[in-house]
Amino acid sequence: MPTTKKESLVFSMIMCFFMVFIMTIYNEVLNGSIFTMSFSKQVVSFIFAYVIALFLDMVLIAPIAKGIGHKVYSMTSKKIFMILTISFFMVTGMAMLMSIFGLVMSSMNTDAVGNISLVNLYLSTFLKNFIFALPLQLIVVGPLVRFIFSKIYVRQAAAA
Repeated sequence: MPTTKKESLVFSMIMCFFMVFIMTIYNEVLNGSIFTMSFSKQVVSFIFAYVIALFLDMVLIAPIAKGIGHKVYSMTSKKIFMILTISFFMVTGMAMLMSIFGLVMSSMNTDAVGNISLVNLYLSTFLKNFIFALPLQLIVVGPLVRFIFSKIYVRQAAAA
């Protein structure tokens, strides 16, 4: 786990990269645009989503999720509860906000809204993203990023 602001930035950058990459592919598959969009447009879309997600993560979602996680940790003193709480609230917040981002991006590329109520479309998008993102974060990306992060900072400490 990160202990300094620099480490926190590196951790967030790695976590956002994997989550945005996988969620972008997931949403393109759901929308049927994975094979209709050009590769260069997909790369630009990913980079734009990554920058937005990293900004939202660092400025809005992470401070709230970490605040809640540290309160849970102070009540239980079990680090796993803090990690799970932070992960849950990070995924919830990011799924809420990035679903809006996805709907805006999708509506720019196609007539995504059509005759469907915008509220229904948002709720459907959010639920699909949340249901996929939570296990992805808890089972795959979270442990992977913690492993990568520990290898980066163990090597730097050993080299110093």
